Amino acid sequence: MSTVLAAQKALIGRGFTGPVSVRIEDGRIADVTETANGDVASGLLTPGLVDIQVNGAFGTDFAEIDNDGMRRIVRNLPRTGVTRFLPTLITADLDRIVEQARAVLAAVSTVNGYGARSLGVHLEGPFLSPKRPGVHDPSLMVAPTPERIEAVLELRDALRMVTLAPELPGGFEAVQRLTEAGVLVAVGHTDATGAETTKAADLGAQMITHLFNAQRGLGHREPGVPGVALVDDRYTLGLIADLAHVGADACRLVFKAAGDRVALVTDAVAAAGMPPGVYRLGGADVLLSDDGVPRSAEGTIAGSALTLDRAIRNVISIGVDPVTAFRAATVVPADTIGETALGRIEPGALADLVLWDDELRPSKAWVEGKLVYDAETAEPDTTLPPHREAAGQPS
Repeated sequence: MSTVLAAQKALIGRGFTGPVSVRIEDGRIADVTETANGDVASGLLTPGLVDIQVNGAFGTDFAEIDNDGMRRIVRNLPRTGVTRFLPTLITADLDRIVEQARAVLAAVSTVNGYGARSLGVHLEGPFLSPKRPGVHDPSLMVAPTPERIEAVLELRDALRMVTLAPELPGGFEAVQRLTEAGVLVAVGHTDATGAETTKAADLGAQMITHLFNAQRGLGHREPGVPGVALVDDRYTLGLIADLAHVGADACRLVFKAAGDRVALVTDAVAAAGMPPGVYRLGGADVLLSDDGVPRSAEGTIAGSALTLDRAIRNVISIGVDPVTAFRAATVVPADTIGETALGRIEPGALADLVLWDDELRPSKAWVEGKLVYDAETAEPDTTLPPHREAAGQPS
């Protein structure tokens, strides 16, 4: 059975064009024509968004996942334009983080067909530098010894990405071993020098986790992680564009320097899509206040409450070309994680699609050709869990 979606404008390759008709067969795009017959939807048609760093959302933390929580996440992510996501787990005891990953995978197996689809798991720890912990617990960080790397590789094909600090003892060997096993290695929470960042790329590392955040900074003689990342074409740069983690001018700099190597990520926590209150991240409480930025009890930024559609609108609002902004949330992260059937509108690609209104807000979303969100008929989600109010915070 085939269906046809027609839109006034669509993101095809490196530009907007239209009108466009997209024919879908068996969950994939069969053909794309730059004509439109019959009902033509107003707005912009793009590939579904791909978020490759998300710790939780809609009141649920992946470190404490259950079937109901996973169902809430996959049902609500399409409201934000996301059709594929990579659950991310932060630093914990090694055995514990592997258990958490297995729990995520078990929960995912119960929700196929409900909405957005998971791409596996991303371990953001425990192979990180205590010198650059962010909100992670430095007491739980360990060196990536061969035995520990083999332990995480027991997750097999479900392990899609590992963030590590390559300068740790055994770090460079870990980069090479993980790369050989088909796992995307990202440099993050690291005090690596520019030379060490380059060496990590030589051995197979391909991504920088949340550029500028929790890493050795850019200097005019010692380039640190950002300096190398901005000029080394082997790296994709993960960017949290909530304009709090990275300011507007720095975001503009990143796009001017790296262009099609920027992957917008949310680094979202359970607070994303929720009102101010207290939420969980990796077993600890974080406070989402009225400024929209989650923080630990000590005041450290703890992930984000960002959604990927808002990240796109944010970077467009500061002057980034809209085509580049949408590519940074579709084809760039898809290609980085090795999912070449995602993030594009072309024959053979999976029919993950989003229709955007004139204010660049998702109005409809499809996953493999199935409509999973329609703003005209969607009702508020009454299954979202209650949140705890912080002492002294407005209700």
